[in-house]
Amino acid sequence: MNQLGFAFIVLAGVFLLVVVSLCLFGVRRIVLRRTWGTVDASICTASNRWAMGVCRYQESDLEWVRLLSLSPLPAKTMKRNKIVLLGRREPTENELTRVPPSVVIVMLNYEGNEVLLAMKFAAYAGLSSWLEAGPQPGPGRWH
Repeated sequence: MNQLGFAFIVLAGVFLLVVVSLCLFGVRRIVLRRTWGTVDASICTASNRWAMGVCRYQESDLEWVRLLSLSPLPAKTMKRNKIVLLGRREPTENELTRVPPSVVIVMLNYEGNEVLLAMKFAAYAGLSSWLEAGPQPGPGRWH
């Protein structure tokens, strides 16, 4: 086999790998969004960068799954009874270029750490309802 044939095979293999990866990302995205209890939500990471993802409501957990990943495992899991909803605010000028349009920034406290989520207002309303409807630990409660 000559040099040109070998280069063609390598380029065709790389192209096929890119196409298959894009298809897997698309299928994963469709599966994540069709699951009940999921909403689009970006999260502010420790380095003050915003990462796109999807929040999934479980019975006692809120899971955040990274959008640009092939892993089925959540990147962050928060226990429902340890999440404190601090409120919401509009994105700052600096955040407007980093978050999707027409979102609110939801401020949470989880185990003493501030967690910022960017989501549509309807998703925020669902999150606050889900948190309020959850069991609250305390005296006289069975958990």
